[in-house]
Amino acid sequence: MNAKQRLEIFERLAKAIPEPTTELVYTTPFELLIAVVLSAQATDKSVNKATATLFPIANTPEAFLQLGLEGLKSHIKTIGLYNSKAGHIMTLCQQLLDNHQGQVPKTREELEKLAGVGRKTANVILNTAFGQHTIAVDTHIFRVSNRTGIAAGKNVLEVERKLEKYVPKQHKKDAHHLLILHGRYTCTARKPKCPGCIIENLCEYKEKTII
Repeated sequence: MNAKQRLEIFERLAKAIPEPTTELVYTTPFELLIAVVLSAQATDKSVNKATATLFPIANTPEAFLQLGLEGLKSHIKTIGLYNSKAGHIMTLCQQLLDNHQGQVPKTREELEKLAGVGRKTANVILNTAFGQHTIAVDTHIFRVSNRTGIAAGKNVLEVERKLEKYVPKQHKKDAHHLLILHGRYTCTARKPKCPGCIIENLCEYKEKTII
């Protein structure tokens, strides 16, 4: 796939998805951070259901610590791995207070020092909360990048590096959400909706096996 084809793909996706953004519900960078930590191996829908009752009660590090571990668990027990996630979140909140005056840091290095935060989560926060041109490669982006030929790679870091290199500059800010939403609703895992797909004639999927 050449640069002209990649540009056309992102132009079409941007036209079809004029307001690409996360489907997680949040109002502050801290709420987004908590939601993203909770979303690991869970659906956005399940996270939104839990945070709909959690955030009105606690939406700052101080409030989370006051809520306590068991109080937090009571709100997120419908989410997978909630026990370990609750522990990470309580530690994360203390780290924010101890090291960042309760604010979410704006660098990958500092974000990745927080409990429960890896490279993918850090990239989501940097992009969605702070508008940086990062791309967090989740299962949707990994699948779409490989299937289409936009940025084929054997692992998420390889795909991320290629996307950073190949995504047209004017689309780098929104590429993360454009690819996620395309993967979530069109280029689905088991049965991609190729007929009617807006990038079908540019996609290399017909030459590949299902990923």
